[in-house]
Amino acid sequence: MILNDYGPEASFVPAERAKPQAVPGHVVVRVKATSVNTVDTMIREMGKDLPLSPDLPAILGMDFAGIVDEVGEGVEGFAVGDEVYGCAGGLADLQGALAEFMLADARLIAHKPASIGMREAAAVPLVGITAFEGVQRGGIAAGHKVLVHGGAGGVGHLAVQLALHKGAEVFSTGTGEAKLACIEGYGARPIDYRAQTVVEYVDAHTGGAGFDVVFDTVGGQNMANSFAAAALNGDVVTTVALLEMDLSTAHFRGLSLHVVFMLIPMLNDFRRETHGAILAELARLIDAGAVTPLLDDRRFGLSDVDAAYAHLKSGNAIGKVVIEL
Repeated sequence: MILNDYGPEASFVPAERAKPQAVPGHVVVRVKATSVNTVDTMIREMGKDLPLSPDLPAILGMDFAGIVDEVGEGVEGFAVGDEVYGCAGGLADLQGALAEFMLADARLIAHKPASIGMREAAAVPLVGITAFEGVQRGGIAAGHKVLVHGGAGGVGHLAVQLALHKGAEVFSTGTGEAKLACIEGYGARPIDYRAQTVVEYVDAHTGGAGFDVVFDTVGGQNMANSFAAAALNGDVVTTVALLEMDLSTAHFRGLSLHVVFMLIPMLNDFRRETHGAILAELARLIDAGAVTPLLDDRRFGLSDVDAAYAHLKSGNAIGKVVIEL
């Protein structure tokens, strides 16, 4: 499925393309499932206003789960027939996963968790790597009080679980019965941000001291709430820092700000092997039962890409939106 145009009304259309051939350091994957991320919808709508958008006609889709079909020279650890997952295309000059086959840098992939299916595995890579890096960068550890904004979202639900696995006491914002129940189901304390102000929930849960680490998966103007909720000399992790704002609150609270942009290795061929290593660790945690991906109930096929994108954009999705091939 390709895009011939960019813009809010751009639509995906079917097309035939030659099957990619394996090159050194890469594998060809037969794609079984791919998930839709917010950055995918941004690429479709903004096009070349985003510096990471591919040239048209474009095959989007960053995440995938599938089966190795061909192995390039120099690749170790993967063989034809292996079930794998990763985030390896759909931006710049890297073909995406909305296709029967894709070429993937072997450093960006790992063996799929054995305990879950292709649909579930395809939901993990981008958000899983982002959550893992955020927990790592924020130094989340046992004894910390951690606030995750958007704990029922793609990155948020994994950040909540990873922080709990580290032994932290975790709180998470959301709204609506289903999302708050999801947060509570993981073992975190849900906070309805529409029912309580930042001051109210900071007082209620920290005695006014603030959270040791705030993981902000919402970003934008919510960054001000993250600064206000953080403890003195605390850490704020954000995945969405595309804004201009007054940093006075961060200054007077002595906060450390960590911006997580997990696409850097793909865009810059920079330490790509770290993504493969994180995916391998996430697979281990999933198979051990420590982490469970959350998928939206609606199911989409390759001909339903427009509907899948629209569902994510609607804000009604709970967990990841996945397209099955």
